[in-house]
Amino acid sequence: MNAVLAVRQYVSKMIEDSGPGMKVLLMDRETTGAVSVVYTQSEILQREVYLFERLDSPNREPMKHLKAICFLRPTKENVELLVQELRRPKYSVYFIYFSNVISKSDVKALAEADEQEVVAEVQEFYGDYIAVNPHVFSLNLLGCCRGRSWDPAQLTRTTQGLTALLLSLKKCPMIRYQLSSEPAKRLAECVKQVITKEYELFDFRRTEVPPLLLILDRSDDAITPLLNQWTYQAMVHELLGINNNRIDLSRVPGISKDLREVVLSAENDEFYANNMYLNFAEIGTNIKNLMEDFQRRKPKEQQKLESIADMKAFVENYPQFKKMSGTVSKHVTVVGELSRLVAERNLLEVSEVEQELACQNDHSSALQSVRRLLQSPRVSELDAARLVMLYALRYERHGSSGLPALLEELRGRGGTDRYRKLVSAVVEYGGKRVRGSDLFSPKDAVAITKQFLKGLKGIENVYTQHQPLLQETLDQLIKGKLKDSQYPYLGPNTLRDRPQDIIVFLIGGATYEEALAVFNLNRSNPGVRIVLGGTTIHNTRSFLEEVTAAGFRGRSADSSQVPPRSSSRR
Repeated sequence: MNAVLAVRQYVSKMIEDSGPGMKVLLMDRETTGAVSVVYTQSEILQREVYLFERLDSPNREPMKHLKAICFLRPTKENVELLVQELRRPKYSVYFIYFSNVISKSDVKALAEADEQEVVAEVQEFYGDYIAVNPHVFSLNLLGCCRGRSWDPAQLTRTTQGLTALLLSLKKCPMIRYQLSSEPAKRLAECVKQVITKEYELFDFRRTEVPPLLLILDRSDDAITPLLNQWTYQAMVHELLGINNNRIDLSRVPGISKDLREVVLSAENDEFYANNMYLNFAEIGTNIKNLMEDFQRRKPKEQQKLESIADMKAFVENYPQFKKMSGTVSKHVTVVGELSRLVAERNLLEVSEVEQELACQNDHSSALQSVRRLLQSPRVSELDAARLVMLYALRYERHGSSGLPALLEELRGRGGTDRYRKLVSAVVEYGGKRVRGSDLFSPKDAVAITKQFLKGLKGIENVYTQHQPLLQETLDQLIKGKLKDSQYPYLGPNTLRDRPQDIIVFLIGGATYEEALAVFNLNRSNPGVRIVLGGTTIHNTRSFLEEVTAAGFRGRSADSSQVPPRSSSRR
């Protein structure tokens, strides 16, 4: 159950199957992303692939000495572009691989266009998703729903991505879904239809305990994507943004040209692989050790080269030295920028209050803390708004809600009206009326909080008290205690045993905090393998875009005397 390995093996197989000789890799926008997160350009170059081109690029030169490996999504546009390509081929021979199921009529259209008989192969290789980490995948889709219903095009794309993931991992799962979410049920049905229709593709060797696909809805936990993060990968995404493993550092003051964009990939960066789930304090120490190790090696590399043997040793070690130099400068820059933003935006104080809102139930203390920070000029507009959003979600139905006053204070800070409207939009998106996790148990607020976000037991770090709802859900699932009444099976069959292979998918996007929870569950439950997927991987900014795209625009601050109740469009 390793998503990165699955896509890597597909790419390796394509290159191997095309045989020796110089090659061009012809892709589209989405497959370019899928390949770039699992293979570096230098790795592919070593396999005789010397050119990377987009199929939709209009000015490609004919190069008859190159073989073409085409890795494309089976879309109408791509098939039409391929038909045109085959009528006037630019390369000597074509090996065509589609990232998902291709229709017979499309294959026929390609065959008819191939009058010069340049196509050597047409195959399906199911790398139709972005393998973020070995246990995390994304479809890079933002705004998958309109209100509480799927956008039809996004539902089709999500079904394709999820079924491709299942095919690439060779899993034919039983399906459970969140009952309170119409989109979850709809996606479950669509995936089941594909499995039934393409039953031959899903005819894998039976395991004793069938795999399980669990489909959930982001609106059940709107708290997690609103929190600041303190582990390396999650923090980088929250403060800088990760896009297909790439980080844009062009806005960093005084950045050098070669560090304007850096790649963080656990496959090719040992420091990142070892530190991505550690908290910020530990990373600071580890980066210091990395620097010291680098400094220790440096003089040795620069010793006098007196003999041929010295020169040979230097040349042999130089690539490693250069690679280490690149790793050091990259991580020192990234961690330096994170530290600058933490100080500039007063994030330690902001995060402490966020955690208090998420994990504790002391209304007057929380209200006081939020008010204090709203008055601080060091707190950014986004951070001020997120504190009010967390307060609004946490104390939505509190008798003496301070929300109107907080919205007034947000207005008093100046800035745009956008964030004030988003406060009520977030409550409409993920408030009490729509959450399934506590619909069936009308408990008091303290009990809901215990279930919603685990308490303070044994917490060493005040900034990482919060645990996402997903952790609790998966914990119950692994123990065989997840209620069928809230997470029913699709179809008559149910699992008799505890599940071992679990694919959990979040409509509306997952987060790196949830990826960390899954990583820890995999580590602490031998024999259980969990892969987490989402329509996208959110930070706070992209989550607020998701809420806006769904049509939850909220009311203006003038009419926000009470948090609006969602018109439950189901």
